[in-house]
Amino acid sequence: MLKIQEIREIIKLIDQSSIDKFTYEADGAKIKIVKSNTSATAMAPVQVQMPVPDVQDSTSGAQAVQQVAPVTVEAPKKVAAPVVEPVAEEKVADPSLKSIVSPMVGTFYKSSSPEAAPFVQVGQKVGTEDVVCIVEAMKLFNEIEAEVSGEIVEILVKDGQLVEYGQPLFLVKEI
Repeated sequence: MLKIQEIREIIKLIDQSSIDKFTYEADGAKIKIVKSNTSATAMAPVQVQMPVPDVQDSTSGAQAVQQVAPVTVEAPKKVAAPVVEPVAEEKVADPSLKSIVSPMVGTFYKSSSPEAAPFVQVGQKVGTEDVVCIVEAMKLFNEIEAEVSGEIVEILVKDGQLVEYGQPLFLVKEI
């Protein structure tokens, strides 16, 4: 069964993505999210159906039939949809420096495990398809590639830090 925090996380991720409809079913629980396309309207309600556990009537000993009780969770109302843009390359002061940005919301990890060596370090040269880090989102570990060739000049986030979509992770000096 999903916890309220997990449901809130799903709502947040769907809200920040381009997905309009989302349905999830597991262990008798069902979540259906339908997102509105207009920025000045409230989001559509999220319907969550969870099974009611079997209970025994203390007086007669009869067992109640398991039923699905619908629960509606309202997503927060918004006045205007947030505009999330990736960080533009020209915002970096030095024109020879390029940013490697996070393609999603999640948790930044510099290595594949706590005992493993980091994917990259300051001063290391990377190619366009080299993995530089992992961003974990909803228990999925996504390898992030450099997408630019050059030398790592600075690592802008700490291991285990939450990152946003478009947030710069590394500065790379193009070669």
